[in-house]
Amino acid sequence: MQPLVILNTVGLTSRLLPLAPRLHALAQTQWSRPLSEIYPAVTCSAQASMLTGKLPREHGIVGNGWLFRDTMEVRFWQQSNHLMQAEPVYATLRDKGIRCAKLFWWFNQGAAVDLAVTPKPHYGADGSKAFDVQTYPESWASRLTGRLGRFPFPSFWGPMAGLPCTQWIAHCAAEILTAHEEAPHLTLVYLPHLDYDPQRLGPRATNWAKIVGELDAACQPVLDAAKKIGAAVWVVNEYTHVQVDRPVYLNRILRQAGLLSARDGPFGEQLETYASTAFAVCDHQVAHVYLNVRNAMERVREVVTSQPGVDRVYTGEERAEIGLDHARAGDLIALAKPNAWFAYPFWLDDRRAPDYARTVDIHRKPGYDPCELFFDPNRLWPKARAIGKVMMKKLGLRTLVDVIPLDAGLVKGSHGLPVNDPLDKPVFIASGPQSDEAVIPQTSIKDAILRHFNLA
Repeated sequence: MQPLVILNTVGLTSRLLPLAPRLHALAQTQWSRPLSEIYPAVTCSAQASMLTGKLPREHGIVGNGWLFRDTMEVRFWQQSNHLMQAEPVYATLRDKGIRCAKLFWWFNQGAAVDLAVTPKPHYGADGSKAFDVQTYPESWASRLTGRLGRFPFPSFWGPMAGLPCTQWIAHCAAEILTAHEEAPHLTLVYLPHLDYDPQRLGPRATNWAKIVGELDAACQPVLDAAKKIGAAVWVVNEYTHVQVDRPVYLNRILRQAGLLSARDGPFGEQLETYASTAFAVCDHQVAHVYLNVRNAMERVREVVTSQPGVDRVYTGEERAEIGLDHARAGDLIALAKPNAWFAYPFWLDDRRAPDYARTVDIHRKPGYDPCELFFDPNRLWPKARAIGKVMMKKLGLRTLVDVIPLDAGLVKGSHGLPVNDPLDKPVFIASGPQSDEAVIPQTSIKDAILRHFNLA
């Protein structure tokens, strides 16, 4: 049985592939096709669709975050594998005795795999945080950090996000593939390097030759390890970045229309999910709008549809047209125009912004915030300020690392919608019999994996 390594090189397209000599050579010796994206074309949903072969209406991952209706809490970036409501490929394979490793792909905790590695800080009762990775089996954490050093968490997300985390993950994969224990038959490896500059700068200003070349070089340890054990290497992707110049503040619009409520307090205003008639959970170019008052649908739809930057709106059974007719999805789903994206802020006065707004806080914010990729240009020496604040935290002092800007206009790139040109769609590189389809659905990846192991 030939082992299989799947690299998730986020943002790599057929057009960019020639800039990656190692991966381009892999495509030439095997074959490649564009992948057609799902709605929403975001990390958690796309990964779930590739691994389950289903759309969000079936696997339930309707975005990177959504409203948990039982508690009326908006939660983003949850890691529990139990949130997936369709069987992922590694669970299917494990039932057949096929060993799997899941490295930094989402929904890692509790996954039916033989080895898992995921970013997971330790949280203290005093509000402190210690960066670390969590592994199953647990012994792999010290083993990996002993060989590779500590995972460079600031480069995984935030204003210092960049190459080091991708390099670490690639070396981590190589260590696991070449360990003395039996190597996994299927190894899933998430390499996020191309996800940062295209959001910060926009695709037009991104130095693609530089960052694609860096990603390609970072893949070398994995490619070498795969060759050593005779494994096939495939490449998959989640979405394509597009240039944007218009943030759409849906929650502010709903608030100005008298439909959204916030509670003021000592830590700034907080979104009131119970008291609001409607509010939006913003996720790149897709927004889930939840209603507490059913007979307000037409009013909410009118308000949302009328906004510049909003392209289409789906309600009720219409959501089936984009595969998002699921109980977790918004009662109304808004799609942005290609040059626009949805920003989460709900406050009208930046002086009353919640205290988390100026920090990197992916779990507390009720929406995705790409402003976390920037240092606030209005602060003097923001990087030095951040370092000083972190040192204060390590000394046990309470403080906020408040260096993130509130200006969504800084963001020049986004994603979330399928793109039209096949050359700009995510690229899929595979081995074995070639597909007859010119563009392959992301939902076909699970079956392709099963065919590799002669199970489909």
